[in-house]
Amino acid sequence: MFRQTIVLTVCAAALIVAPVNAGDLRVGFADRDITPDPEAVDVWLAGYTPGRLATGVHDRLHARALVLDDGERRLGVVSVDLVGMQHPQVERIRERLKGVDYVIVCSTHNHEGPDTIGIWGRSFIHRGVDDEYMDEVIDKCVSAVQEAADKVQPAAAHFGVAQNDDLLRDSRRPVAKDGKLRTLRFVDAKDKVSGLLVQWNCHPEALGSDNTEITADYPHWTIARLRQKYDCPVVFVVGAVGGLMAPPKQLPAAEPNGEPYYEGQFELAEAYGNLVGDLAIQSVEAGKPIQLTPITTARQIVAAQVQNSWYRTARILKVVRRPGYEWTGDYRKLGELLVRGGGGAAKRTAIRTEVAYVRCGDLGLACIPGELYPELVYGQFQEPADAGADYPEAELEPTVQSLLPDSHWMVFGLANDEIGYIIPKRQWDLKPPFAYGRKRPQYGEINSCGVGVAPTIMSALRDCVEKMPRSAKPVAPAVAP
Repeated sequence: MFRQTIVLTVCAAALIVAPVNAGDLRVGFADRDITPDPEAVDVWLAGYTPGRLATGVHDRLHARALVLDDGERRLGVVSVDLVGMQHPQVERIRERLKGVDYVIVCSTHNHEGPDTIGIWGRSFIHRGVDDEYMDEVIDKCVSAVQEAADKVQPAAAHFGVAQNDDLLRDSRRPVAKDGKLRTLRFVDAKDKVSGLLVQWNCHPEALGSDNTEITADYPHWTIARLRQKYDCPVVFVVGAVGGLMAPPKQLPAAEPNGEPYYEGQFELAEAYGNLVGDLAIQSVEAGKPIQLTPITTARQIVAAQVQNSWYRTARILKVVRRPGYEWTGDYRKLGELLVRGGGGAAKRTAIRTEVAYVRCGDLGLACIPGELYPELVYGQFQEPADAGADYPEAELEPTVQSLLPDSHWMVFGLANDEIGYIIPKRQWDLKPPFAYGRKRPQYGEINSCGVGVAPTIMSALRDCVEKMPRSAKPVAPAVAP
């Protein structure tokens, strides 16, 4: 049985810039520009359909890093304005950051940046990834975390929550949302805000499928709004964006009697980004002091079965280039490495991914390697499930809230991998008759590895929580933070 847990060890002395007492929090930030040049090379935009060639740059893409130091251990977080970083790339970043005990690489899931997975190239059979560009992104992620580690300074932390479900549109039934925006505000010895971490639960796809300019989408304006307010670095991560969380298709104009803004317009992306920024300000201002030390991490390497025929074909065609393994029937155990499909469809395929649970004092972080459905956060499962679904009697998965013992927590979606939608098994719906009287299935399954992914990922999170050293576990039960 293959189980792997990492408990963070003493950090390398080479990265310690000043003596610090164990238990004292220090924090550092850094930023790198990762915008590709569409005038120098073809840049195929990710999301929607293949064939979207970038024609220019509207605003810049970034890798934003945060390092937390408790005097003995260091946790790195880097968020990139990209559709997804895959686990093999994350491991390349970690290999070069020996002085940071655990590194979380998150993607905002930006649909208006370059293809980093492979499936949005010139056509369905053409790979859309520029490998030289990906090498550059990896270099800059490493550099950003290193700089953040070199710049750590004493800080106090405040955790805040603000909620507005109206800022989310769920385009798939049943409707379930996580409308809570969560923030960490860090202040220095002079009580000046030294940085922010923001977690929100919405796809960056305000620009829609017709846009051909590179942009970070609404997070660009959210971060700008917060930087204007607090004059500090901001790291933005997404949480449960599956199911399918998107900005409203229409927003009122800023000027009286003006024409509304619609999906596909930069005006809507800016307006929505500012609304999310205002919600983040509410969260920051409502924040309460929180202890973020000590830092302890448990992770589970996971074999996720790939039942999606398009994903398997894309790997065989080398449109997607990541190792495949024979599926053993046990998510804790990887089978033999497959070569270009491992002899065809006769062998069931899995990929190697990762789930993690990080304890930062009184805060829990659930690190999920894809697009988690909100039902898997709070348990907003439809009861009973629609009879037209493929598995209406399936056992319900454990939820983040039921698993994490922390009184305060965050969900980091697309953390350390992008494996697609993580759909509750009771909602899986590919075979007729379809749920809700539909004539065709809803969107979602086409971008999921398979029906077993949600049970696997949530079980692996439970494994991580159970493996956390007892001394690191809080006594208080989890509540909706």
